[in-house]
Amino acid sequence: MELPSQINCHIVAMPYPGRGHINPMMNFCKIIVTKYPNIFITFIVTEEWYSLISSENLPENIKYATIPNVIPSEFDRANDFTAFFKATLTNMEGPVEKLIDALTMKPIVIVYDTYLSWVIRLGNRRNIPVASFFTMSATVFSIGYHMDLLAQNGHLRANLSGKMHEQVDYIPGIPSIRILDLPTPFYGKGQELLDVVMEIFSTVSKAQYLLFTSIYELESIVIDVLKQIFPIPVYPIGPAIPYFTSEKNPSSTTSIDEPEYIKWLNAQPNGSVLYISQGSFLSVSRDELDEIVAGVHDSGVRFFWVARDETVRFQKNGCSVGIVVPWCDQLKVLSHPSIGGFWSHCGWNSTKEAAFSGLPMLTLPIFWDQKTNSKQIVQDWKIGYRVKKHDQCSISKEEISTLLKWFMDSGNEEVMETRRRAKEIQKICQCSTANGGSSEINIEAFTKNVLCHKYS
Repeated sequence: MELPSQINCHIVAMPYPGRGHINPMMNFCKIIVTKYPNIFITFIVTEEWYSLISSENLPENIKYATIPNVIPSEFDRANDFTAFFKATLTNMEGPVEKLIDALTMKPIVIVYDTYLSWVIRLGNRRNIPVASFFTMSATVFSIGYHMDLLAQNGHLRANLSGKMHEQVDYIPGIPSIRILDLPTPFYGKGQELLDVVMEIFSTVSKAQYLLFTSIYELESIVIDVLKQIFPIPVYPIGPAIPYFTSEKNPSSTTSIDEPEYIKWLNAQPNGSVLYISQGSFLSVSRDELDEIVAGVHDSGVRFFWVARDETVRFQKNGCSVGIVVPWCDQLKVLSHPSIGGFWSHCGWNSTKEAAFSGLPMLTLPIFWDQKTNSKQIVQDWKIGYRVKKHDQCSISKEEISTLLKWFMDSGNEEVMETRRRAKEIQKICQCSTANGGSSEINIEAFTKNVLCHKYS
């Protein structure tokens, strides 16, 4: 791979093969090369993932490099997530090491997704520093890192039926949390990955740096605690969302070039549209989706729904006050003045984009860290409401319709207060990415630290 002539530093980025992991790492890489044009980044993905994302325009000093498809297909991931996850831990190390050995310039650091813990071994063998890049919240990280405390208190590898509302109040840096709101690998069916996850968290301190895709001001207490615990530098560099693209050229798209869905949003009253997305991976059951579709339709609320391969289902229900699209530029849509709320699965990236856009949320978490994120949204930041209350396994179309009308009522004083709070969170997020903001400072500190080690 031939490098641009001005390049004198090389970084390798090794994301976990999933949309919610690749996107924040790429966003971070783009910020790095914008600030430091002398840095070149090799971004490693599988051949399948390259086919999915290669059409995206990249800066000149970021290039993809591929390894063979040594893990199950992305399109089969949801069918057996356990097998997929374990394959990323056992099948990728050899091909990645071979690729790194063939690079023209030795990297000064490998930025790797925390869940690909084998990169630490690779870095040690090749004498390359590694930076652990955690794509979930610092709160989730602290829970994962302190699983020994869960075990000591009888909240791990135990029968927790009837105890899901017990409070866990002993995890360093985080407010009291119900067992029900812990990440799913720690209870129920999720425990099949528990041993693997415990091993991953136990290795992080062997990295040379720890990066959080969080904003310091949103999780300052837990981040400060983790800084005290870890013997390595800890940098919150979030939100790691593509906020910089709109800032760089806010008027780059003319009204003629705008997607049809933006033209539709332009025609809606301010704050009148509910944005609905259940993420790019696991979703609700088909029966539950039918209830949600019917409830949204019956509510009469304007909506913008991202639903892959489900357009016919919505058309059959005669939804006439909204639109359904298979994909959109989510941050651009969330930032549109006509959007008044976000129904979300509570993936960490979507959570940060909603916070950055100043939107209140309706939360319907499904898997992994989403329940913990929902708890932060509803109880800690107070910018949202749970769709399901208490121990509900399902929710009816009547309940959904009532909830949506209440949530989108512009005269609802309780929701108005939540909107005000969401705007406060938005200001915190946007200040963190401005010149002199905490995230800007941390990105520069990390990069300078890495560069200093190169020349030391």
